[in-house]
Amino acid sequence: MNSRDAISPNLPDEVILQILSRLPVKSLFRAKSVCKNWYKLSLDNYFIRLYNELAVKNPTVLVEISDSSEFKSSLVCIDNLRGVSEFSLDFLQDRVKIRACCNGLLCCSSIPDKGVYYVCNPMTREFRLLPRSRERPVTRFYPDGEATLVGLACNLSMQKFNVVLAGHHRTFGHRPDGTFICLVFDSVSNKWSKFVSFQHELFTHMNRNQVVFVNGALHWLTGSCSCILSLDLECNVWRRLSLPEEVKNGAGNRVYLLESDGCLSIVQISDAWMKIWVMKDYSAEYWRVEDRVSLRCIRDLVPGIFPISQTGERVFLATHKQVLMYHKRSRVWKEMYSVKNGSTLPLWFSAHAYRSTIFTCN
Repeated sequence: MNSRDAISPNLPDEVILQILSRLPVKSLFRAKSVCKNWYKLSLDNYFIRLYNELAVKNPTVLVEISDSSEFKSSLVCIDNLRGVSEFSLDFLQDRVKIRACCNGLLCCSSIPDKGVYYVCNPMTREFRLLPRSRERPVTRFYPDGEATLVGLACNLSMQKFNVVLAGHHRTFGHRPDGTFICLVFDSVSNKWSKFVSFQHELFTHMNRNQVVFVNGALHWLTGSCSCILSLDLECNVWRRLSLPEEVKNGAGNRVYLLESDGCLSIVQISDAWMKIWVMKDYSAEYWRVEDRVSLRCIRDLVPGIFPISQTGERVFLATHKQVLMYHKRSRVWKEMYSVKNGSTLPLWFSAHAYRSTIFTCN
């Protein structure tokens, strides 16, 4: 849209843009029918950048709710500003499992058709069916029930995304062949590339749900919580990042890897306290404690509580049946969502950090 085009005859254009950029994506797309200029907004680079900049500051929680009686599932988005909304992935016309989430995009794998992957924006209902890789499937040796490690990196400023599939080649009943295979899909070229690393014990223990995209790299927390493994997507190089000594030596504590306003963050949970660390200097691997939170008022929930998403102001956490929010400044806990029926899986098992963005992935 040309900046000289008038959006409204009564209000300055910038005021209208600021208002529209704060709407949920669904409401924004419904507003496209108001006039021609509003219709063009979702294609305007300036507005897309403005909308996504605001969305990045408002991370939410996305959970998949399974109905055990009807064998159906739906997606619920819990947003501090806009409340709770429900939607589905029926536009994919396939039964899928969410494997990764980044900046408004989801990477889903087909349940009936192994090796088929989609990247979609559930709010705009746009999607891309990824071409099949010619590489034979990779798997992870440990744990035996876990499939290929999946990572999704969505670069909002460059309007591109990458999908990473990582694992070992191994014959059924045998140990891996000594190499760690990474397949990387690039949305610009629409092609897969492959690179091979020597097998390291840490690769087999990476936690699939603990993946964070910052500084142009995907980061996984190892299952043993001994370090963070990062994959630089520009040069396809693995790097090992250290954790604070207190975190590595904190026997009995649970450790989670999150993002906090564009930085890596570690949330450390004990029986009575939640400690939040933020990596303030990525190059020097310098960590600092940002907050120490008493868990006394939710002590009954502590054994089954999992941090999912956070900003500098809030932390979202999931339990078996609830999504809670902790406000750091006021130190107030709030229940944001609760499952009323019989869900087949705990909420923390299918919860993802999510942002509602405008991103064209097809």
